[in-house]
Amino acid sequence: MNITKQAIDALNAELTIEVSPNDYESRVSDALKRVQRQAAMPGFRPGKVPAGLIKKQYGTQVLVDELNKLLNDSIYKFVEEQQLDILGNPMPKTETLVDWANQKDFTFKYDLGLAPQFNVTLDGSQTFTYKTVKIDEELVDKYVKDVRRNYGKPVNPETAGEKDVVFVDIVELDANGEILPGGVFKSTSISLERLKNEAGKAKLTGIKKEDKLTVSVNDLYDTALDKSISLGIDKEAAETFNSNLQLTVKNIARLEDADLNEELFDKVYGKDNVKTEAEFRDKIKHELSLMFNVDSDRFLRGEVENKLVSKLNLQLPDAFLKRWLKAVNEKPLNDEELEKEYPSYAKAMQWRLIENKIIKDNGIKVEAAEAEAEAKAYIQGEYARYGQAASEEEVDKIAKSLLSKEKEAQKIFENLYTKKVIDLIKSNCTLDIKEVSYEDFFKN
Repeated sequence: MNITKQAIDALNAELTIEVSPNDYESRVSDALKRVQRQAAMPGFRPGKVPAGLIKKQYGTQVLVDELNKLLNDSIYKFVEEQQLDILGNPMPKTETLVDWANQKDFTFKYDLGLAPQFNVTLDGSQTFTYKTVKIDEELVDKYVKDVRRNYGKPVNPETAGEKDVVFVDIVELDANGEILPGGVFKSTSISLERLKNEAGKAKLTGIKKEDKLTVSVNDLYDTALDKSISLGIDKEAAETFNSNLQLTVKNIARLEDADLNEELFDKVYGKDNVKTEAEFRDKIKHELSLMFNVDSDRFLRGEVENKLVSKLNLQLPDAFLKRWLKAVNEKPLNDEELEKEYPSYAKAMQWRLIENKIIKDNGIKVEAAEAEAEAKAYIQGEYARYGQAASEEEVDKIAKSLLSKEKEAQKIFENLYTKKVIDLIKSNCTLDIKEVSYEDFFKN
């Protein structure tokens, strides 16, 4: 086998592969024997079909399959040996025609897309904006309020407030305001906080247990689907259902904010870890700082990506990549869709090249132990989101399962590499730190 590479330009090359019978005959012969052992034809016992019949029926397909495997192995071995930095996958030349029945010697040609050569300088001369959230007393107050609400206790007040849930019996009324025999009868609940209709909300706010009131169904429900679900009627009937309803209040429920005391502090942070309101607020400030640091780093990553992609302006083998994208896309992609999507793909490709260059030049590595720790932290975070805790043994088991899945493991490693790149930029480059309000930070 003879493989040669011809440079077209800095970003494109052509690979020519010449294959002779010596390169593939033994592979094809072995493959035909495997087919023969499994083949079943009328008149022959399984595995006893004559080799001539097998070759006649399956020979061309086996030749094609084995040549494709040989070409694939040879191409990637060549790419590795020559240390070629290719983009996408080698693409067969469209004009390559083969007479599989008669040819013995074959010549195949492939297009290669090559990565551009470039350098990335990360030092004090590079300046990036680093946005941080100003953690003021107003923001802490908001978080404290959320915590008190999340740990609140249910009570049953005498009078319904604008955020309460009212439990009612509903009956349908006729045109004269009398209870309609055979009409709707339903026990349900109505959340005043979620009630969109202001007229309905106004009528229900201030009512008391055992009060009766008449409301239009349209003051309570905006859509036919809402009527169907809440009143237990057929959706088709709900489309034209516009009756008045009589509501009898059976109960009122309210979630009352938890008191700011040691009982709450113990629930949130564990027994005796926080004693006073001042300590509680300091703890919250610290947590908010850690939480927003993650957002600040995420903003910095976007800032670095945009600036470096724009500054380096890496040229790509666009025609080759467009052809490759059309070939590998799961759904058929027409030229109009391709032209629309390609700029965002090209930008992502440019950043991937830049990030990989930073990783390579700076010897950044992620060890298996780091990936395991990251997986465990992620799992513990997911449990914490729902106010739960998992045992160390359970976390270990889930982490191992997560890392055994190729896509999940790849995502964890990629996240760790990105974190290390951002840490490198934070330590090597100049950061223009801008402290902004919570609202301004998350604007747009």
